Amino acid sequence: MGPRQLSGDPALGNRWCARVGAQAESSRVLLLLAGTDTSAVEGISAAGSSAVSRRFTAAADAELLLLGPEAYRPHALPPLPAGVSPALISQVVCAGLGLDPLVIDLGAPISPAVPHVQVLQAPARCLSTGSALDPAQVQRLLALGRRWGRRPSGAPLVLAECVPGGTSTAQALLTGLGIAAEGLVSGSLREPAHRLKAELVERGLRAAALDRASVAPGGAVDPLAVVAAVGDAMQVLAAALVLAAAQQGRPVLLAGGSQMAAVLALALALAPAPQRPQVAEHVVLGTTAWVASEPHSDLALLLERIGQHWGVMPLAFSAGLRFGACRHQALRDYEDGYVKEGVGAGGLALLWELSGRSTQALAAACDRACGQLLGGT
Repeated sequence: MGPRQLSGDPALGNRWCARVGAQAESSRVLLLLAGTDTSAVEGISAAGSSAVSRRFTAAADAELLLLGPEAYRPHALPPLPAGVSPALISQVVCAGLGLDPLVIDLGAPISPAVPHVQVLQAPARCLSTGSALDPAQVQRLLALGRRWGRRPSGAPLVLAECVPGGTSTAQALLTGLGIAAEGLVSGSLREPAHRLKAELVERGLRAAALDRASVAPGGAVDPLAVVAAVGDAMQVLAAALVLAAAQQGRPVLLAGGSQMAAVLALALALAPAPQRPQVAEHVVLGTTAWVASEPHSDLALLLERIGQHWGVMPLAFSAGLRFGACRHQALRDYEDGYVKEGVGAGGLALLWELSGRSTQALAAACDRACGQLLGGT
């Protein structure tokens, strides 16, 4: 099973894949860590079995990505209902392709004990407050992303994220920008908490007085006001990076699912109308087959609605990686919907395939790494 195109023009997608495949081993990978107090809401997330354990998720995933499954890592991976962190997939890909990720901390509750760039010190407030981020923080992140994205480089830029609670802020951002996203956004739970997310989004947009503007057809809404009200820091920095890189013609891989769809939507909302086709041409969303085929969400329809809203056809692919034949139950749990995406797993698995390597080899390497991580063989 190879990559599957979920959205966009096939000819344009083929050209993008050929270009990135030829440069796969020179790709620049950024892992954006962030936090939101939304993750503490009971029943909202499975990225850790409790609100306390989710405070450690971003730090632990970053340490696994950089240090590997056999090394001592200061922060243990939080217990999950089933499965194992998708950071394992990302680590295997980065090691196999010789990639050296840069970790950027945008306010994770616990900072990772590996080299990283510290930008913000604290998580965003719960989206239900309607004041998740300070406007000054949003402006700072926007300027920083634009500056970093303008650095000259033709190598593909891969953006990954770890933001527990981030699919909720993704739905909030999308809704605030005018996209009918309810029921389409995935999540870490086996069955996403659609009703709970919708209630939080409604409360947050109402508190920020954005509920009416966001649903009015053609109604003007300030994208930065929406992300400040109900978003998270990762979304702002990533959208700014996308815009600056696309303006230079640099290929960008948004490695993730619903959260990266929200990043793409924010980038399109911030881009002047003449620049939106350029964003759609150079930016691809890459996710896992588990997100793409999830029965409780619909990423393809979500991307279609994003494209219709801004008059473009977003490019998106799902990687062919599957774990049905793996020895370790923690990996086979992916096939049952317990883990789906995160830490750039889908986009990096796609990059592995575009480099000419097989999905079977990646699954086998993940199986070996899982044994090392769990202390088996």
